[in-house]
Amino acid sequence: MKVAVIGSGGWGTALAMLLLENGNDVTLWSYSEEESRVLRETGENPMLKGVPLPKELKLTTDLDCVAGCGVVVLATPSFAVRSTARQMASHLTAGTVVVSVSKGIEKETSTTLTEAIHEELGPNHPVVALSGPSHAEEVGRGVPTAVVSASKDQKAAELVQDLFMSPRFRVYASDDVTGVELAAALKNVIALCAGCCDGMGCGDNTKAALMTRGLTEIARLGVAMGGRKETFAGLAGVGDLIVTCTSMHSRNRRCGILIGQGVPVEEALKQIGAVVEGYYAAANAKTLADKLGVEMPIAAAAYEVLYHGKDPKVVLQELMTRAKKHEIEDSWV
Repeated sequence: MKVAVIGSGGWGTALAMLLLENGNDVTLWSYSEEESRVLRETGENPMLKGVPLPKELKLTTDLDCVAGCGVVVLATPSFAVRSTARQMASHLTAGTVVVSVSKGIEKETSTTLTEAIHEELGPNHPVVALSGPSHAEEVGRGVPTAVVSASKDQKAAELVQDLFMSPRFRVYASDDVTGVELAAALKNVIALCAGCCDGMGCGDNTKAALMTRGLTEIARLGVAMGGRKETFAGLAGVGDLIVTCTSMHSRNRRCGILIGQGVPVEEALKQIGAVVEGYYAAANAKTLADKLGVEMPIAAAAYEVLYHGKDPKVVLQELMTRAKKHEIEDSWV
């Protein structure tokens, strides 16, 4: 199949190489000529050091590369998803399936990314969310990985499943696109908190509690927005949460470590040198939780730290000393 991957960051590049390996005709689009030049001249992506780019991979900065494609993979940062979809709309062939692999919630509208893409492209293009525990650094090196392909259009979800499946990349199909996308976006908030715990010198006990209760909050909000609770017990939910909270590949966790060590939030974001999606997702989580009346104390605490400069140590103490509860109270399972 003819495929275009829009966005040449680490994730877009890793997926482009996987699709090429699966026998597809693949073009990788870069936002700037400088990005594309670096890929051409060095033969690798700086975000995937040591992983050579196949010579068969086509590189471009022309959005017309999406014309005639059976599938287009949208791999830009979440803040650029809507604008990029809008720009490529006039170049797309009717019926082209668009795969969103970015993880986040749109900052201005608090809508999911597939909803933003639908609004820009209209009904003629099925949209699929591809998500799960999948660091680009590992997918690029061929580490066995499993993810979820989710769409309201089941045929599109299964087409994407077939397209990406390989001996090193297993894909499960789902029709719960809402649950998959919310799990993907909100786990970044919990990963920031996990990093804060690491930066403050907390132990494994603390992180285990944080991840467990954090998943409860993610699922509460996801179910309130129409997601299915089973999704949060799967790859897009608990799977992605585990990998993002525990790995140093995670920008969110690394940023949280700096904040936990006392680095001001703005400086920590700057030091990471790439988009920290959890920073924006924390604001969206607060907006959605307030709107729907969903209790999310960990996400609310993260918002206070990230946007109002509250001391993480104070926040942790406040969370630990909240009024006692029964564990299954407001449970999502």
